[in-house]
Amino acid sequence: MEHALSPATLTELRRPRPYPAVSVLTPTHRREPDNAQDPVRLRNVVAEAKKQLEADPSVTRERRMDLVEQLDRALAEVDLTHAEDGLAIFAAPGEHQVWSLARTVPERVVLSDTFLTRNLVAAQASERPFWVLSVSADRITLWNGGVDRVVEENSGGFPLTRSLEDPDAERQERVGNLPSSFRDEQTRHFLRDADTAVGAVLRRHPRPLYVTGETAALSLLEEIGTVTKEAAHIPHGGLAHGTPDAVWHAVRPLISAEEKKDVDAVVRELESARGRKAFAAGVDEVWQTAAEGRVQLLAVEENFRVTVRDDDGDHLVPAESSDLDAREDIVDEIVEQCLETGAEVRFVPDGSLGDAKGIAGVLRY
Repeated sequence: MEHALSPATLTELRRPRPYPAVSVLTPTHRREPDNAQDPVRLRNVVAEAKKQLEADPSVTRERRMDLVEQLDRALAEVDLTHAEDGLAIFAAPGEHQVWSLARTVPERVVLSDTFLTRNLVAAQASERPFWVLSVSADRITLWNGGVDRVVEENSGGFPLTRSLEDPDAERQERVGNLPSSFRDEQTRHFLRDADTAVGAVLRRHPRPLYVTGETAALSLLEEIGTVTKEAAHIPHGGLAHGTPDAVWHAVRPLISAEEKKDVDAVVRELESARGRKAFAAGVDEVWQTAAEGRVQLLAVEENFRVTVRDDDGDHLVPAESSDLDAREDIVDEIVEQCLETGAEVRFVPDGSLGDAKGIAGVLRY
């Protein structure tokens, strides 16, 4: 399953396909007991997609068989034991993709000439991804971080490993008794290679970088590093050989502190905009200003969801999910629209926006 949405990947996903490009979305759950329903719900929504293909007279038998095969192959690739908050399956003639999302999505099937990407875009914006580089004398590990977890990244040349000449050096290094390991020339080259490799990763996927390691390793990176020199350093050895949980617990306090600072800054900016009449609040007002390209900063409470429908195209009004013209993912639509027009999008904890009703924006004019 895919997780990281790069600009190049998004461009490829938005490329027009021969009709029909099938998008299947369903909410999933990370924990028991809610996740017990996920397998049945997933099978049912894929069955609905097949039913719609069968009922569409513009879809030839040959193309329908191809798409059914792609949907079945995608379904076989889903690993619900590592489910997040949503799942998207994309299928077109000759291709399929499965995306795991750290943001809930409405259950739906869409047949079009492009894939439905707005939920992926909103999930990526809400996730606040980061990198963690864990450094030791014989192994350097890159971790891909998200909302509440890290996973090891096996790309970009990582993990970097080398043998230590002293057969007892690995044990000593793990407990912090090998300061000389970070003074020899081979180790300097090893860390310099890691700095170059993570720099290439950051150019492809820019995000905050945290570096963990013993004090001696961090000191060496401050001396020889480029991107690692400028990163946030966390003096904590052993994590290059550690578990994802150990890495997450080591970086979590720093990340939480940074997030609180960022939220406070967003709230101050919204209050300033309110004072100078450059402020929008509520889903209807923000939707209208986003469509006009006027939003400079969009703030959304993390769990804010609302179902609406158009009122003759002028306003959004509350609706039920069962309404034929209901738009269950209007918040994700607004997020994507704002990002398309160059706005900064920030997700903040529930209740942070006060009387703004879950969503607010700073306007350009």
